Amino acid sequence: MRGVLSTCSAVLGSRVGTDVTATWQARTGEIWDRLVGVWNYAPWDVQDSPVTIGKMLMALVLVIAGVFVSRRLSRALARRLLARFGLDAGATATFQTLTFYLLLVLLFLYALQIVGIPLTVFTVLGGALAIAVGFGSQAILNNFISGLILMAERPIKVGDVIEVGGLYGTVEQIGPRSTRIRKGDNTHIIVPNSEFLEKNVVNWTLSDDVLRTEVTVGVAYGSPTERVRDLLHLAMRETDRILPEPEPEVMFDEFGDSALVFRALFWIRVLRPLDRSRIGSRLRYRIDALFREHGITIAFPQRDVHLDSTSPLAVRLVRDETDPAAGGRG
Repeated sequence: MRGVLSTCSAVLGSRVGTDVTATWQARTGEIWDRLVGVWNYAPWDVQDSPVTIGKMLMALVLVIAGVFVSRRLSRALARRLLARFGLDAGATATFQTLTFYLLLVLLFLYALQIVGIPLTVFTVLGGALAIAVGFGSQAILNNFISGLILMAERPIKVGDVIEVGGLYGTVEQIGPRSTRIRKGDNTHIIVPNSEFLEKNVVNWTLSDDVLRTEVTVGVAYGSPTERVRDLLHLAMRETDRILPEPEPEVMFDEFGDSALVFRALFWIRVLRPLDRSRIGSRLRYRIDALFREHGITIAFPQRDVHLDSTSPLAVRLVRDETDPAAGGRG
C-alpha cells in the first residue's frame, strides 16, 4: 500500500513540475515574442526600407559610443601631433576640435549605414529643423559658425592674451558656441564666439608675445632735460624683463601746464595679462628712486595766483558762526 502511494505521489509531482515548467516557458516565450515585436516594429518606411525601433536604438548606442571614441581619439592625435611637430597649444587645440567634429560626423554616418537607416529618413525632419533653427536657434547657429571661422582663420587662439569689450584675459578654450577667457584675478569670462567677429578685439600676442608699452612722467620746470632723459634710459636698462632689443626710447612729449612731460617707450614679452602692469610698476619704482637720488623733482599740479596790487588789500577777520568755541567772541 505504501509503495502504491509513493508511486502516485511521484507521478503527480512530476506532472505538476512539468505543468509549471511548461507554463513558465510559455510565459517567457510570450514576453520574448512581445519584445521581438516591439524591436521589429517599424513606425515608418523609407524607400521600401522599414525603420524599426531596434534599428533606431542601435544607431543611438553607436552614436553615443562614437562621441566617446571620437573625443579620446582626437585628444590622442592632438598629443601625438604636438609631440612630433612641436606645434603651439593654440594650433593643437584647433586640430583637436576639428578632428573631433569630423570623426563624429563619420561615425554618425557609419552608424546609419550599419543599421540600414537611409539618410533620406531625415528629410521629413528637415523642414521642422529648419523652422526651429530659423525662429529659435539663430544665435546658437551664429555662434557655432563663428566658432568654426575662429578655428579656421585663427584671429585668436588658445594661449593668446586679448582684450575684448574692455576685458583682459588669456584664451583658455575655443568651444563650438563660446570661448572661455581667464582674467588676471583667476575668474573666467564666457564670451559668445560671434563677439570676436562682430567687435574689435585687441590681440596682444597674435603674431608673437613681444609688446611695446610706455610709462609717462612729468618733471618740474627748470629740471635738466638731458639728465632726465639719461636717467630714464638707465631706469629702463636696470628694470627686469624690459628687452634690450628693440632699443628703448625716451620722448620729450610736451611742455605741460605744470610739468615737462617725458614718455619712456620699451618692449616687453607678455606671457600673462598682468605682465604689462607689473613691469610698468617696477619701472616707476626705479624712476622715483633715481630722480630722488639725483635731485629731479616729479612735478605736481600747480597754479600761480596773481593779486591786483594797484589798490591796498582789505583784510578782515570774520567770525565762524558754526564754531561753538567762538561763541560770544567779537
